[in-house]
Amino acid sequence: MDTAEDILEAVTGRRMSLLEKKDKEISMEREAILTIRNLEVSFQTMHGRFRAIRGLDFDLYRGDTVAIVGESGSGKSVTAKCMMGIRSTNERIENGEIMFTYIDGSGERRTVNIAKISENEVRRTICGRHIAMVFQDPMTSLNPTVTIGRQIMEGMIDHNRISKQAAKEKTLHLLEEVGIDEPLKRFKQYPHQLSGGMRQRVVIAIALACEPDVLICDEPTTALDVTIQWKILELIKRLQKERDLTVIYITHDLGVVAKVAEHVCVMYAGRIVEKGSIEDIYYDPRHPYTWGLLSSMPDLSTDSERLFAIPGNPVNLMEQVHGDPFAPRNPFAMKIDFEQEPPLFHVKGNHYCASWLCHPDAPKQELPPSLQTKIDRMLKEVG
Repeated sequence: MDTAEDILEAVTGRRMSLLEKKDKEISMEREAILTIRNLEVSFQTMHGRFRAIRGLDFDLYRGDTVAIVGESGSGKSVTAKCMMGIRSTNERIENGEIMFTYIDGSGERRTVNIAKISENEVRRTICGRHIAMVFQDPMTSLNPTVTIGRQIMEGMIDHNRISKQAAKEKTLHLLEEVGIDEPLKRFKQYPHQLSGGMRQRVVIAIALACEPDVLICDEPTTALDVTIQWKILELIKRLQKERDLTVIYITHDLGVVAKVAEHVCVMYAGRIVEKGSIEDIYYDPRHPYTWGLLSSMPDLSTDSERLFAIPGNPVNLMEQVHGDPFAPRNPFAMKIDFEQEPPLFHVKGNHYCASWLCHPDAPKQELPPSLQTKIDRMLKEVG
């Protein structure tokens, strides 16, 4: 796990590239590639209806790198799979739209509502070809009975209608591109014959095979040794730049976020509770849940021998949520938190927060002293 010092270095090192990108955005309007509005997703279980996503709004712009963070069960992966049109048999999209804009094979601009079209149509026209995903465990996303080469070639042949020879040549080039030595040898091997890091590189190669517009990385380094994690992140960043990809990271690791993201969405109980630039979230967090996530980062400069842990347990989404779902775990909760769920309040720029503490009439609440000390130290080093 990354320490606060590692994260500081990552965030600081990205400051100039973010400023350069902002300068470009001044002269050209950002193009929305994917827009989610009021998305509600539930799962029917033997114990009743589980509301996994509750009124989610999300915007993705071409060329952005967005991280969606939160604890397990917050709805991150369900959101990503909805973007891909991947649905479980007991899953139901109850409301909302997922509007995706892309250029089709004839060069025409098209916008489709992924939430409304059939799963077969999504797989035929969107999955792999325009939106691809890198899953967190390569052993569960690779077929153990099929060679590496064939698994990479399948998508190209199916979507691009190219010959097997052309697909093989492109596959060998892809294996080289993702940093796998002896591509011809690996082409003929099976997943169990590769290391964890190499398997993850193969999964990335499969995701890039049809040259998608959007790459979703769902916990791409969780199953890897820490010595390999940074190499995989660097690989994805390099490929993003070379291929002009739009990337979404799904993660609970704030160290990963600091190293790769430009924008951050913090999810809790099926909603985005805070969103903004990486500097907004790390240097000026407003939601008590974000305060807890940042406070729980390891910090080499602290005198405390214990890591901070957010008290309590996540709300049970099998039951009706009353008020702010984070209220029972929030030491700063007010009466209204238990009565009414807060909207997203505008903080500044593109920074938004769903907390009643951001209401103009709310009493001023200071950051926890330990977190304020951590942020002050980071700001001082940033200068």
